[in-house]
Amino acid sequence: MNLHISKLSAILFLGLLPWLTSCSDDDEDLGSAATANVNRNDASKEPALQRLEFPKVKGGNSLVIIHTTNDEYGINYSVEWDCDKKSQRWSCYQMYATNRVQNTKRYYANTSKGEQQYPYDPNLSYKDYFSQDPYWGSGYDHGHICPSADRLYSLAANIQTFYLTNMQPQRNAFNAGLWQSMENKLRAWISTGSKKEDTLYVCKGGTIDVVESEGGIKDPILTTLTNGLIVPKYFYMALLRKSSTGYKAMAFWAEHLNEDHSNDNLSNYVINIRELERRTGIDFFCNLPDAVENEVETMSIENIKWLWNL
Repeated sequence: MNLHISKLSAILFLGLLPWLTSCSDDDEDLGSAATANVNRNDASKEPALQRLEFPKVKGGNSLVIIHTTNDEYGINYSVEWDCDKKSQRWSCYQMYATNRVQNTKRYYANTSKGEQQYPYDPNLSYKDYFSQDPYWGSGYDHGHICPSADRLYSLAANIQTFYLTNMQPQRNAFNAGLWQSMENKLRAWISTGSKKEDTLYVCKGGTIDVVESEGGIKDPILTTLTNGLIVPKYFYMALLRKSSTGYKAMAFWAEHLNEDHSNDNLSNYVINIRELERRTGIDFFCNLPDAVENEVETMSIENIKWLWNL
């Protein structure tokens, strides 16, 4: 595994309440506890890979980009980028009261100064991306995966959310409709008024991989544009919440439709994490101790709705 660290980011090349499990106030304490964890990420080159928002990295010709800012907030968000498919697999990040503060406004590029609204990620080689922005003129939105509205604590953090590596092509009716409603729900769950110990660990993305295992998505792609841009057929959010009472987890799963479903009941899109893993082939929240991971990932839909007030 090769590691490059720049000023703002690091890149890694990578070959009822039994469900509310008690937890430590320190995620690193949980990750290093003397409990079985056979699927934890290898953090020998980069400790951040064992943060709780990270899924198991795929490896192969993929890389993980860890974006940071030079302030007290530390890691902004992280991305797994598939260099062969020229597509992101997921973005993951944390939400808690102090990083939900608004100290800046949404970034708008000053084109007269040569700024781009959707800049190339400075930590990605041009050979691993398209020669020009593939979204323009495609009929698809630049769909944020880590949202701009979740990263208003600093201008540097907000600009990073506009990197093309944090984008997936989304139909506007989906992006500005159901997807935005889901993002608003996350912001309602974690706000500046949330308790200090409350943290939401988020991993989001669109389907780009065929999954051959039972229950896997064998038709994950809506279309591939003539310029090579993959358009996912489904989008998901994997969510793990820590509070003073313990951990709970759930997922949203939605088909990428050209329809406005912004007024839908979000409970209709709930699945558990284990089902999301079957559909995507991604091992979410792998850095939890195995016993905790199994408990929070296998809860019933009825209990998820109850615990998350859906």
